[in-house]
Formats: sequence, structure tokens, C-alpha cells
Amino acid sequence: MSVEEKFDNAKDKVAGKAKEVEGKVTGDKQREAEGKAQGLFGKAKDAVTEAKDAVKDSIDNLKNDKK
Repeated sequence: MSVEEKFDNAKDKVAGKAKEVEGKVTGDKQREAEGKAQGLFGKAKDAVTEAKDAVKDSIDNLKNDKK
């Protein structure tokens, strides 16, 4: 996972948590839900990036084994 991807994913998670807390404090259920969704989106992007990296590593290992 590149530094840019980590930063982007973390940005979504942090911004989502901030929105969620803001929604809880102000009683704005829609804002709270938006925050939860954005946080989950950041976590999902982490999972996709990790899966992509795992597949790439597996392919690289297979290529090295054939040499």
C-alpha cells in the first residue's frame, strides 16, 4: 500500500469519525450516518488495497518460482 493510499484511506476514516461525532453532538442523525458511511468507505478502501497488494505479491512469488 502506497503512502498516498494510506493517507487517502486514513483521511476518509478520520473525516467520517468527525462527521459522526458532530452528528451525535448536534443530534443530526443524517450527519451521523454520513460519518459512519464515510468511515466504512475508508475501511473498505483499506481492505481492497490490502487484497490488491496480496494478489500482486502472490503473482510476483509465482513469477520468481518459475525462474
